Amino acid sequence: MTSTRDTTEKAQADDETQTDSNTNRRQPFPQGFLDTISTGWADRPDTLPAPRAQAPFAAKRRAKLSAAFPGQRLVIPAGSFKQRSNDTDYPFRAHSAFAHLTGWGADAVADSVLVFDPTDDGHDVSLFVRDRATREAEEFYRDATIGEFWVGPRPSLAAVSTDLGLRTDHLENFASGDEDLVVGVHEALTRAVSELRLEKDEYEVGQMQLAVDTTAKGFDDIVRDLPRIIDHPRGERVVEGVFHLRARSDGNWEGYDTIAASGPHACYLHWTRNDGAVLPGDLILIDAGVELDSLYTADITRTLPVSGTFTPIQRKIYETVREAADAAFAAARPGMKFLDLHNTAMRVIAERTAEWGLLPVTAEEALDADKGGHQRRYMVHGTSHHLGLDVHDCAQARREMYYEGEVTPGMVFTIEPGLYFQIDDETVPQEYRGIGVRIEDDILMTEDGPVNLSANIPRTADEVEAWIAQSRG
Repeated sequence: MTSTRDTTEKAQADDETQTDSNTNRRQPFPQGFLDTISTGWADRPDTLPAPRAQAPFAAKRRAKLSAAFPGQRLVIPAGSFKQRSNDTDYPFRAHSAFAHLTGWGADAVADSVLVFDPTDDGHDVSLFVRDRATREAEEFYRDATIGEFWVGPRPSLAAVSTDLGLRTDHLENFASGDEDLVVGVHEALTRAVSELRLEKDEYEVGQMQLAVDTTAKGFDDIVRDLPRIIDHPRGERVVEGVFHLRARSDGNWEGYDTIAASGPHACYLHWTRNDGAVLPGDLILIDAGVELDSLYTADITRTLPVSGTFTPIQRKIYETVREAADAAFAAARPGMKFLDLHNTAMRVIAERTAEWGLLPVTAEEALDADKGGHQRRYMVHGTSHHLGLDVHDCAQARREMYYEGEVTPGMVFTIEPGLYFQIDDETVPQEYRGIGVRIEDDILMTEDGPVNLSANIPRTADEVEAWIAQSRG
């Protein structure tokens, strides 16, 4: 592959090899190619699509943002390609705020910019997009990053306008101003677009359920493939690949790097190296989520006994983690503090680890806000985070709106307690060491209480064992 981002240089047959801004070598084209490349192409009809389902929801989101910033010009960039190596880029993914406010997902065009221009009664909103290149333009055949000869056609301005319900303009007409508020640059706007996502609308809730359901299929694929996974010396990598096939075939990608952590690797909270064996007798912790074309993602964790059956100590630890998750779910209600989900789960963790003799203090002493926390040696992370377009959604929201804020209907968040006993942790008995367990579900809060979107994925120790047994016939 070659990559040439400078589309302004004139292509000439007698050009000497030149170096562009990315230090990639550019070869001259012979005159015959230049004489013929721009001719002989059929007309391209511009068929306008029907407006996408999320367009009216995105319009309401833009109206809320407009009302929060009267008289100010707001700029929300989609973002650009990011280099992976030399002349290879990572797959483009638009900034989550841009996707949320436009409704444009996996098919968004890189470098686009959404602009709110202030008016007397709000804002005029325009989407600046790179239009189709004509066949006469060098970009068409020379630019391997965006040229249609290389990467395929992109939509016209008219098609984008109809699709998203937005006024569109040529990208080259966008001009920044000194007083602009820019997402990712200015704190107030960055915070506002993050907080705007704290409560999901009807479209988003439907996408979250679909992402969870698709993820469930990916977990079924893994369980069904356990024999092949066990046989491979890097079985963790096979788990990752099996899930990736589901994510790419039924969605856009994974919402984050899959964690396929077997044996002692399960004690590393973000193990994504995924290069270990998956051995009978061990547990494997799988934390994975499918990202849809709309860019909404699930975030699910299940911990499986590789042999199909938990040992007594594995079952004890597993069911304690489930007890903590169930306690947090039972406590969840509109109006509670978000942080209390974590506090509820940690009470169970403290009580059980104290019972097992793992703490140097009582459970109550460990739960003391100022002097406690001893149980957190075995569960360092939080119990819950918001979920949506980002796996850790709304991360730029103010603390008083997030962790210390109230849980309200429309919020989607995880409940994911765990217990992790490192292989070299001398504070626990030998039989505990190298065991890591996490159970994670995606929760929607409604007026009537919490709904577990992932309840259909086996959770209890008995259900997990039956799941594996059924897959093996």
